[in-house]
Amino acid sequence: MFIESITPEELEALEYASFPGRIEVIDSVGSAFNRAVNYLRNQKIIGFDTETRPCFSSDQPRCGVALLQLSGPEKAYLFRINKMGMHRRLCSLLANDRIIKVGAAIHDDIRGLQRHRGFEPSSFVDLQKIVSEWGIRDKSVKKMSAIILGVRISKTQQLSNWEADILSESQCKYAATDAWVCRQMYLKLLASEKNPLVEKKLEDKI
Repeated sequence: MFIESITPEELEALEYASFPGRIEVIDSVGSAFNRAVNYLRNQKIIGFDTETRPCFSSDQPRCGVALLQLSGPEKAYLFRINKMGMHRRLCSLLANDRIIKVGAAIHDDIRGLQRHRGFEPSSFVDLQKIVSEWGIRDKSVKKMSAIILGVRISKTQQLSNWEADILSESQCKYAATDAWVCRQMYLKLLASEKNPLVEKKLEDKI
């Protein structure tokens, strides 16, 4: 059974966790791209996330999706969509109903990818929409991972430049972790007994 929510103090007491496997950045279509897609196609469940270059002023043009992160249990691939576009094989992967794609707040992520190339998403799971079935009220990835997995993940790279010529090691680790941890949370939820949130009844007015 999971707690409903976590306090900042409880979260701060947890140890940091990050993706423990191999991270590969893909910025063009070639042999590395083909190996990545073939690996992901053989997974039953993959973690999903995207990153977009942040806009810090209202007059700055809105940026498109720069990075697509897809993670299996031991390998995470970071596809630089701003450099290579949304290849049809990536679209096919995201439309494959036999592969479960797990993320958080995925609606805008999917729409951002569809602006590059149209596809019909299939078998996506949004953690924010299901965690209440296990009695969890907090919806941010940071708090959900703390509640479900008992770990703290760093968000320091969230507002970094995802369109940089070369992604830093810290950016790669952050991006891979965000996709991987969604997969890990989903697996933990599936292995746990449900305990749906019961909304407190409004007190009768006097």
